[in-house]
Amino acid sequence: MSEAKSPEKRPSVTVLGGGSFGTAIANIIASNGHHTYLWMRDEERAVRCQASRENAEYLPGYKLDSNLVATSNLTQAVADSDVVFISVPSSSFRDVTRRVAPYLRKDVVVVSTTKGIEVGSFDLMSQILEQELPGTHIGVVSGPNFAKEIVQKQLTGTVVASDDPLVVQRIQTILSSDTFRVYANSDRYGVELGGALKNIYAIITGMAAAYGVGANSQAMVLTRSLAEMGRFANTLGADPMTFLGLAGVGDLILTCTSDLSRNYRVGYGVGSGKDLETVVAELGQVAEGVNTVKMVREKAAELGVYMPLACGLYAVLFENKGIEEIVSGLMGGEQTSDVEYSGRA
Repeated sequence: MSEAKSPEKRPSVTVLGGGSFGTAIANIIASNGHHTYLWMRDEERAVRCQASRENAEYLPGYKLDSNLVATSNLTQAVADSDVVFISVPSSSFRDVTRRVAPYLRKDVVVVSTTKGIEVGSFDLMSQILEQELPGTHIGVVSGPNFAKEIVQKQLTGTVVASDDPLVVQRIQTILSSDTFRVYANSDRYGVELGGALKNIYAIITGMAAAYGVGANSQAMVLTRSLAEMGRFANTLGADPMTFLGLAGVGDLILTCTSDLSRNYRVGYGVGSGKDLETVVAELGQVAEGVNTVKMVREKAAELGVYMPLACGLYAVLFENKGIEEIVSGLMGGEQTSDVEYSGRA
């Protein structure tokens, strides 16, 4: 008589970063029956979160699953983990990766959920993982995903991107739920660039909303933003078709049309007459688009990529120009083609 197969062990998972999105995905994973650690830098906040079963600073009012353990002990959090998500701002991503590297298992899957570009190097987060964690299974998760709506169990789609089938299969298994759908894409850099670049255009649309622009103008800005994103990403080697998916147009629409978006709120504040420093201070959280537009403008000039919206926004935020700078760049530019990647010769 053949021996009965023992049930397959569920992966142990760690999420590094106790912000709103890190907490939301950690809670999904825990709710799916996986033992999950949520690591926070601040020991007092981790203790409060563990005791109250709530991340009061970022997601107040939402109870955390009993499978989720909040901790500030990095060694405890990752030593036995099969999958590690890194959900920290881009400014601290490399530092956290270096800190965690000595404690990771050799066969661990490491996934970035950070939507940003590193200042100075212009490295994407998965490129930092390649540099700091050689030989590791690497992927990224990105999409139109507001944390507040995730924990409310509103229907949500996201994308896991990797050229490693193990990563895609593992992440789809542990993250998918009745309300959270995980799609696959092999274009890791394209998915990351979509998540980073859309923050620029969320600031622009927030400014436009503050100025009271009409629906025609809003549609034009959104569409030309998508064209700009695809043009820039294609020059960097990404597949422009990626921008037709959730991590491209999906995330762009979400971030550019809701005041739940931090970057949109930055734009709205600036468009309402406040100075940038005041708006960022009032926000109290990181708005990645402010740094991203600086880097993208410089890289676009270096590569010769036509980006009138991004360059116009830079002029408004950092050169004290009026919003007319964006308008004139959009309406008076040289390129007049609508769809650049139509497949025609």
